[in-house]
Amino acid sequence: MPSNDSLHGHHRLSLAGLIITLGIIYGDIGTSPLYVMRSIVGAGIVDRETILGAVSLVFWTLTIQTTFKYVTLVLQADNKGEGGIFSMYTLVRRRRKWLLYPAMIGGAAVLSEGMITPPISVSSAIEGIESIEQFHNAHIPIVQITIGIITALFIFQQFGTAAVGRFFGPVMLVWFSMLGFLGAVETAGHLSVLQAANPMHAINLLMHHPHALVLMGAVFLCTTGAEALYADLGHCGKQNIRVSWIFVKTCLLLNYFGQAAWCLEFEGSPLPAGTPNPFYGIMPEWFLPFGIAIATLAAIIASQAMISGSFTLVSEAIRLGLLPKLTVIFPSNLKGQLYVPAVNALLWAGCVFVTVYFQESARMEAAYGLSVTITMLMSTMLMANFLIMQRVHSVWIWIFLVWYLCFEGAFFAANLLKFMDGGFITVVIASLLFVLMYVWVSAKKIKKRFIQNTKIKDYMDQIIMLSNDESVPKYATNLVFLSSAKSPEKVEEKILYSILQTQPKRADVYWFVHIEVTDEPYTMEYKVKILAPDDAYKVTFRLGFRVEQRMNLFLRKVVEDLLENDELHNESRYHVSRADMPTGDFKFVLMQEFLSHENDLPVPEQITMSIYLGVKSITASPQNWFGLDSDSVEIEKVPLVLRPVKDFRLRRVK
Repeated sequence: MPSNDSLHGHHRLSLAGLIITLGIIYGDIGTSPLYVMRSIVGAGIVDRETILGAVSLVFWTLTIQTTFKYVTLVLQADNKGEGGIFSMYTLVRRRRKWLLYPAMIGGAAVLSEGMITPPISVSSAIEGIESIEQFHNAHIPIVQITIGIITALFIFQQFGTAAVGRFFGPVMLVWFSMLGFLGAVETAGHLSVLQAANPMHAINLLMHHPHALVLMGAVFLCTTGAEALYADLGHCGKQNIRVSWIFVKTCLLLNYFGQAAWCLEFEGSPLPAGTPNPFYGIMPEWFLPFGIAIATLAAIIASQAMISGSFTLVSEAIRLGLLPKLTVIFPSNLKGQLYVPAVNALLWAGCVFVTVYFQESARMEAAYGLSVTITMLMSTMLMANFLIMQRVHSVWIWIFLVWYLCFEGAFFAANLLKFMDGGFITVVIASLLFVLMYVWVSAKKIKKRFIQNTKIKDYMDQIIMLSNDESVPKYATNLVFLSSAKSPEKVEEKILYSILQTQPKRADVYWFVHIEVTDEPYTMEYKVKILAPDDAYKVTFRLGFRVEQRMNLFLRKVVEDLLENDELHNESRYHVSRADMPTGDFKFVLMQEFLSHENDLPVPEQITMSIYLGVKSITASPQNWFGLDSDSVEIEKVPLVLRPVKDFRLRRVK
């Protein structure tokens, strides 16, 4: 197993690491200036106290939420160099079983956010074309251009981003430098806007403005992407994130102050009709084409970061048993590079729907903010439990929990006001994803409650007799069954039935393999229980939740180790030399279950199991998931009988 240092050597603080961090971590939060101030000002009259109060809220939200909660505290929940809501869950799941539900809700909200980030970021950037004077009255096909860019982005996912990923950092460096420079120039001419750093402006706005909650919903968009600081911890390391955040936050605040200063030039009247977005208002007319181009690139990078994050999140959920086993492809050798075709298609369809439904980025803001607040509330619950496990004094834990539940709860309420304006989209998408996770977890609990495992030794004599019975055609040299039984001496009854009854399967050696997914991301260990020397073995693999389960390779390695240690004498009886095939051939038998009509389950459990097995039948094939060659796999369908029907009346008649 590679050491943690080798896996995360690029996490050390360095100039290259800082630039890479800019490209990977800050795409989402870095593109927030495209729409935050526009959402705050809206189409109403520009009011000085409202502008200063709102920018003050932006300043303190970035400080309290992003800097203190995420950069300072949450990055401490380091799961062997990995982050994200499921990584945090694996750190605390032994403390309370109910913590699974905040993790599932948060994970579902992050995935729904992945359907909104590309449309709102890309369309906000493209809408800047309307700010160019010669296009003021032109009809720009924003929706079509946005869908075209998003579609190209999703098509590109199957090839991996290793080739272009190296350019993300420099592009985002240019982006943040542009944000800071343009904001600083505008702020320099209106230094009074710096008064917004005084929290009293934020407090006065919250206490006296008639639409304070609505404004809070707009302000909250400035911290979208804060969760990515933690989720992408494994790509960059906490030191690079913390140091680069100083530069990023400075540039973001300068831009927000600059936009506020530009808005105050129109105090007492609405913003000019030709420039509805303050972000483009602070750009000189001659610079607009360049600014729009850079903004579009930044939006694409933000979308890419969200898509990659969604792939990683789903991959972790699958390995933790929270989602169906979908096909996961690794398009390059770059750490963290993976591609989930089903998720890619789902996200693309969601992005296209959001773009077509809302038509313009301003209408997407309600749905966007709601998904982010839900994720942050869930991470607060998990983080409080992490602090308990770290033996932090209970007073500090209660202060953290109460403060952030109130702080984020207020933003949640603010975004909930726009539920009918588009927030319901987030709720529907996240609810569907949560229900799928809930069904998956519930179905596994039902199976665990009813399915009984059997001691292999009770059938070992029959297995050895079958192995030596030359009248039965040989099925394979090594016959492998995947088992969910944790005990090294037990397997499911259906496996023994398959070997001895369904179609007697004669083999030289029988292998029963159990896979245990660990709380650590990159564990690669195994242990062997010798059930009968040279006849039957139970192998338990302990694999990290980010390790690709390549059973074909792993099991061959185990057999080679046993041969080398003289714990196995497996001479292949086929017409090949041992040098050509030292381990012999392998045959994997995978059980595909279907719900038997003989069950007498309660209706809710019957529905749960039907959904579970129905979804399971159309998701990734088992051989793809376990990294098996198709010619070495036998799929065997078995009826799943959980609770047989007992009380029924059947009368014999003459």
